[in-house]
Amino acid sequence: MENYSDILTKSIGSNTIQDLLIATATFVVVYIALTIIWKFLLKKVRKIASKTSMKLDDVILDVLEGVGGLFYVAIALYSSVQSLSLTPVINVLLKGIFLFAVIYEVIKLIERVIHFFIVKSMKAKQQGLSEEEEKRVSGVFSIFIKIILWSVGLLLILSNLGFNITSLIAGLGIGGLAISLALQSVLSDMFSSLSIAIDKPFQEGDFIVVGTDKGKVKHIGVKTTRIESVQGEEIVISNSELTTARVQNFKRMKKRRVVFNIGVTYATPTEKLKKIPQIIKDSIDPLKKTEFDRAHFFEFGDFSLNYEIVYYTTSSEYVDYMESQQEMNLKIMEAFAKEGIEMAFPTQTVYVNN
Repeated sequence: MENYSDILTKSIGSNTIQDLLIATATFVVVYIALTIIWKFLLKKVRKIASKTSMKLDDVILDVLEGVGGLFYVAIALYSSVQSLSLTPVINVLLKGIFLFAVIYEVIKLIERVIHFFIVKSMKAKQQGLSEEEEKRVSGVFSIFIKIILWSVGLLLILSNLGFNITSLIAGLGIGGLAISLALQSVLSDMFSSLSIAIDKPFQEGDFIVVGTDKGKVKHIGVKTTRIESVQGEEIVISNSELTTARVQNFKRMKKRRVVFNIGVTYATPTEKLKKIPQIIKDSIDPLKKTEFDRAHFFEFGDFSLNYEIVYYTTSSEYVDYMESQQEMNLKIMEAFAKEGIEMAFPTQTVYVNN
């Protein structure tokens, strides 16, 4: 019967059972130690960070606390197999897993830190971003940051595994140029989305006019912006088109300047013509959300004596403007009827010589 020492010295492949047991024990110890020590240290650091006014340390700690189990497993596994005799393929595979796990967590940390400074800079310049704008900025920047960081990370992994990356870098440059040309319109829309978030020519809920299209902005996406038209249908416009077009934003309008004309008949006496500007002023002044500017007899029309009236509505809402205009028209008609002033309508006089 074999004794205990003989069993431990038996070989499985290129390693003895004792070597495998030591490697297993090392894996368990390292994994448990990493988990406990990591959480203990983070807990201590979190207490210190809670006493500071800095937000960056909280961001970094959030990332470190979110380190996944793959990171612990990869480090423990790589540490435990150092004493074993492995085939070159398995050795490269385990080293690749270890490097991937480490670089993955490092990239995640760098990405969050870069995003923190980008958003902080934008908030300082734009007096704050909405939650939706932060998500949009984060989404666009995240794509480019991940592409850059993972390109560098994969090159580091391949370099550490013994691959010649010189030709690969040259290939990536040519491939990157081809991809950027193929995705030119998509990238243009994405950068335009950032421009909209930073410059804020309009926001969700604003009523805008773009060319022949007009409506309320319902959603600003990474590639397109959706507008609900006045007829009710949804209009989808690419962000690159919005940043190059002339956009009228009625939500930002503090006052709406309104100009309209009224024509009275040529038979209207001069005394009553002089009263009309005051009649119009008295009809506009009592109305809410309106400011009278002027009313003048400004031209002799083909069939009427025309007055030009200018006033302001103090609301940007189109419904408020229409309500004011309707009430104003009714008051003017009532006042004209009381004064015996007739509104003009298209007429033509024909003279016949016998």
